[in-house]
Amino acid sequence: MTRYCADWVLPIASPPVARGWVDVTEGQIVGVGDGDEPQSDHVVDLGPTAILPALVNAHTHLELSDLRGTVSPASSMPEWVDRMLACRAEAGSPDPTEIRRAVTEASAAGTGLFGDIGNTTMVAPVLVAAGVFARVFREVLAFPDDLADASVLAAVDELDSLPPCTRVRPGIAAHAPFSVGRAAFASLDRMARIRFDGPRSIHLAESPEELEFLQTGKGPWRSLLERLGRWDEGWTIPGCGPVEYLQRLGWLRHGLVVVHGVQLTDPELHELARRGVTLVTCPRSNVWTGVGFPPIERFLRSGVPLAIGTDSLASVADLNLFSELAEMRRLAPLAPARQLLRCATSQGADALGFGQELGAITPGRRAQLIGVHVPEEVTDVEEYLVGGITPDLVHWLGI
Repeated sequence: MTRYCADWVLPIASPPVARGWVDVTEGQIVGVGDGDEPQSDHVVDLGPTAILPALVNAHTHLELSDLRGTVSPASSMPEWVDRMLACRAEAGSPDPTEIRRAVTEASAAGTGLFGDIGNTTMVAPVLVAAGVFARVFREVLAFPDDLADASVLAAVDELDSLPPCTRVRPGIAAHAPFSVGRAAFASLDRMARIRFDGPRSIHLAESPEELEFLQTGKGPWRSLLERLGRWDEGWTIPGCGPVEYLQRLGWLRHGLVVVHGVQLTDPELHELARRGVTLVTCPRSNVWTGVGFPPIERFLRSGVPLAIGTDSLASVADLNLFSELAEMRRLAPLAPARQLLRCATSQGADALGFGQELGAITPGRRAQLIGVHVPEEVTDVEEYLVGGITPDLVHWLGI
């Protein structure tokens, strides 16, 4: 057994412990506390350090890592998507080397669990080789309905072909209400119930143009579908908001992970909370893609479980989740720092189906632990950690 001692231990499930310790054996946490109880034979005193569970990046697109720095910020989401698609076409197939680099950089900044969305499963073996934990969501875009069966079957076949791995687990995702038709939603729902017992994901209420599309069937998203030859003249306009639309489709249930939610109203947020849905916010990406600042304080007040993602390197400068926390602090200056830290740890782990293993420092969980250097004059360690931490201040325990 190894005992890690430090000036601070943040169990996440309980308040910080000053001059605390964590006991680890065979990769598992077996004790946490403070004081001078009998120690193990192997003691590692980290000194001016905060011990945390590994961070959880609950939403990213690692397939887009080779677009780092190529897609400029935009004034609207449709404008940004046009730029991204042009850059993707010019760059060609995703570069595995850039994916590996992105995973390495994110890990160096303290991320140990990823919620990744991809249009293929090519990221999965990279994550397995990196030794991290992940939920790999294979995303489906299928509009019009005659694309549904082939698109869903292709996604399921790719997930089924992945070698079993307890650290990297499969999941399914529908891209968004404006890019997935009703038939694909129904097919994905059937597959989720039969084949994949775990969370599913969708981008929801990200842009004002999405609300326009659902209410009227018009706007830039329809124009994009028409340019791509994907518009369905037989599609029935819902005439409602995004949360009600998912409810009609049978998708609004416990275990759903909705991403962004910048345009959600308070009643919609309360409905997500009531249904056991997790919301993932990606503040820096939202600004880059022109959808505006996410209402972090409203998210937190609503009671909906809130996790954090970076989104992709096509719409953010880096995958450092501590930078995302700092942006959340800026947008929600009155939010308790402890609440923000839960968003980056336990609530992300719960959303991705790893809540019994990761996300907190409690006996029985995996010892995926990071240490963050904390200056000795710091008295509020939680506030310090949401103020912006650079990778050079982070190290992995036991590595």
